[in-house]
Amino acid sequence: MKNKIAVVFTGGTISMKKDPELNVAVPALSGDEILSMVPNINEIAEVEIISFGKLPGPHMSPIKMMGLSNLVKKLISREDITSVVITHGTDTLEETAYLLDLNIRTEKPIVVVGAMRNSSELGYDGPSNLSAAVFTALSPKSRGKGVLVVMNDEVNTAYEVTKTNTLSLSTFKSLEFGALGIVDNNEVIFYRDIIIRDNYINTDKIENNVALLKCVAGMNSDLINFCIDSNYKGIVIEALGRGNVPIEMLEGIKKAIEKNIPVVIVSRCHSGRVLDSYGYPGGGKDLRDLGCIFGSNLPGQKARIKLMLALTITQDLKLLKQIFEKNIYSDI
Repeated sequence: MKNKIAVVFTGGTISMKKDPELNVAVPALSGDEILSMVPNINEIAEVEIISFGKLPGPHMSPIKMMGLSNLVKKLISREDITSVVITHGTDTLEETAYLLDLNIRTEKPIVVVGAMRNSSELGYDGPSNLSAAVFTALSPKSRGKGVLVVMNDEVNTAYEVTKTNTLSLSTFKSLEFGALGIVDNNEVIFYRDIIIRDNYINTDKIENNVALLKCVAGMNSDLINFCIDSNYKGIVIEALGRGNVPIEMLEGIKKAIEKNIPVVIVSRCHSGRVLDSYGYPGGGKDLRDLGCIFGSNLPGQKARIKLMLALTITQDLKLLKQIFEKNIYSDI
């Protein structure tokens, strides 16, 4: 008996083709049309097609991501479904994949895939990427690895992967540790194990009112104060280097924490974790002493997703610190 796989189509470049009048790519293809370009797929699996939408990547909001997560939970709860593949726009793919990874616990493989070229372009990569994603989802070796992202015949974890280039077919990379594996000749080959899984956040809701600020030289507290006055429930700061900020930001950070608004510190660097290594005003130790939460090596966009989920189960700063820091500090 063939395995049954659910393929959820959400949109993105993989579903687009050029509009002859506008001369630009627009959402157009249905799930059936995309799947018809993957040769012999019905010979290896029974496929159930689910249409979630034809959303360009930038139209995928955290609320829609949560709706997708709740849909995937229902799919994997079915005994007849062995795995799930999700097509997605690449601009926000890593955020959706990470949300799913935090919010769903299952041994069944969940694979997110997209395309960098639309169906009207030479070298349209949608069918090959989708084929690789299906083979990854069907592989017993993919079980228990959380949400995976498959693009350009590379397999990455949702936690580690990020979009690194606006154009390249190999744009999705795990910058610190490299790909988890590859898809070669319709076979998934994993090169390493996942030693640490991120926290499971069991919720069916999301707190949409969380800000992300990028730290730059000479930055002050104006934007932080705006977030406080605008009733934001959490703030993520992409800090400098190891996790440090200009001294002019301290006033706003203190004010936010005094009002029980969590402030999560990550780095604007492309790799490496934040740590309380520096003791000057605005340095990492100073920030941690003030009550800031350290987000390890998460990029800002993923730390924001994590805080959005965590805030639906607790607003306690100590508990939020545990959710973010348990794999960083031994005293957590």
